[in-house]
Amino acid sequence: MKKREFVRAWIRILLGFTPSLSIEITRECPLSCPGCYAYGDNHLGGQLLRQVRDHKGQDLVDGVLRLVKIHRPIHVSLVGGEPLVRFRELSILLPLLAKQGIHTQIVTSAVSPIPKEWRDIPRLSVVVSIDGLQPEHDAHRKPATYDRILKHIEGQPITVHCTITRQMTEREGYLREFVRLWSSKSQVVRIWMSLFSPQIGEKSDMILPPMIRQAVIDELSVLQGEFVKLELPKALLDAYRKPPKSPDQCTFARITRSITADLQTRILPCQFGGTPDCSQCGCAASAGLDAVARHVLPLGIRVGAIFEASSRVGRFVDLSRRACAHRSPYTAPVVTGDARNPPPRRARHILGSFM
Repeated sequence: MKKREFVRAWIRILLGFTPSLSIEITRECPLSCPGCYAYGDNHLGGQLLRQVRDHKGQDLVDGVLRLVKIHRPIHVSLVGGEPLVRFRELSILLPLLAKQGIHTQIVTSAVSPIPKEWRDIPRLSVVVSIDGLQPEHDAHRKPATYDRILKHIEGQPITVHCTITRQMTEREGYLREFVRLWSSKSQVVRIWMSLFSPQIGEKSDMILPPMIRQAVIDELSVLQGEFVKLELPKALLDAYRKPPKSPDQCTFARITRSITADLQTRILPCQFGGTPDCSQCGCAASAGLDAVARHVLPLGIRVGAIFEASSRVGRFVDLSRRACAHRSPYTAPVVTGDARNPPPRRARHILGSFM
């Protein structure tokens, strides 16, 4: 995170907003991947993602822009379902988000071609999920096979994201082979590696037992020193070794508002939904932000301590904003998170250069 982006995020928190927004823009997906949290029975607290009423066309574009206007994020992650199902809407939406200075990330299986014009959109990252080497990936993610991915990412800079499962640890050298393969692709800008994150009480052969998990982290520590495109700094790996104990202690969960495909329902307690087993969390986003929170500034102050203090201020500002809007006959209410008020105009004027 660049210094200016950090300051912008900090100001968002002080004003009672969440600087990051994650939106499931569609309930549709042509894949049936084992272990997919989005289609789990508990993801939305009992309701299934495929049962949610989602949006299409201009209705979807307007709905996402409305959420951006309400929450004023500096980063938006568009997930699914499969976002490329709505590629026409995205081709309209993405340039509009870029004009607002928003960093947008699309997480896709690349089951369909990635539009060529997207590569010229500033502040856009396309993240392609790839589950291991070709035999395992193709079996899990058909029809988003290796052959289709390589065809559909041609000429498009991407980030490769792999979630490590127990099956990938059963053959020595498997992870090294995977990283070497995708590091050799000119389209690949960076590689991210997550660890499979189960729900509490989940029984799955994809879960990494404690000793294997530690061995994987040790191996990743070696690989990140050998492959430039593998983005796994030591602080992130340390967060994998000792993840936050609960969503209340997870920086990512606290600064990210996750919303499902109806563009209204919030996914709680984090993007996984349900009851995630935080003791086995392997989310790269969670670990990355936790690494930032653990960083100690030159004066000996931990970044996380600044975040905690800022969050308390932000909650007070948000409550005050709601109360003022409720009392004032001149303020037109709009939805802002769980509240229904616009951001304060005075603060917006003073801090406008950061917004």
